[in-house]
Amino acid sequence: MVAGALYRPGDPDLVERRRRAQEAMRAYNATILGDPERSALLDRLIGARGEGCAIRAPFHVDYGTNIRLGHDVFFNYGCVVLDVCPVTVGDRAEIGPAVQILTADHPRDPKMRDAGLEFGRPVAIGSNVWIGGGALILPGVTVGDDAVIGAGAVVTRDVAPGTTVAGNPARPLRPRPVHHG
Repeated sequence: MVAGALYRPGDPDLVERRRRAQEAMRAYNATILGDPERSALLDRLIGARGEGCAIRAPFHVDYGTNIRLGHDVFFNYGCVVLDVCPVTVGDRAEIGPAVQILTADHPRDPKMRDAGLEFGRPVAIGSNVWIGGGALILPGVTVGDDAVIGAGAVVTRDVAPGTTVAGNPARPLRPRPVHHG
């Protein structure tokens, strides 16, 4: 599954891993800022994180263990990370409320879907990236360092470093001239 191969989500081992993630989510999402157990619960929920990360509850994952966060990463309220494949987020990335980062995908062939098969593709988000509220990052996307994703954007393709994208599907915006006055 993590390698992007076809898998069956009903596999007993995967079901148990999702159950453990749901248990950790329930515990983490019941905390508030300043609760002494919050940091340990977050460490139980996600695979790895650097210093200074802040994730506002509620926060939702498939497995959690496939998520790797750099230093000073911020997730606002209500984010969803479907991590059947690795999700990496670079240092100082800021993720707005209700953002969805999806690695889970489904075969386009209806017979394969009918057979209950799924697959995934990893998502990589660079350092110093800003993702606006309600954006959707689809499977297999890489967002380069210093990029900006507009609120509500549906990102279907890689975003080059330093690029601002917006819309559905997300497309690069023309740079605006900077006026110094």
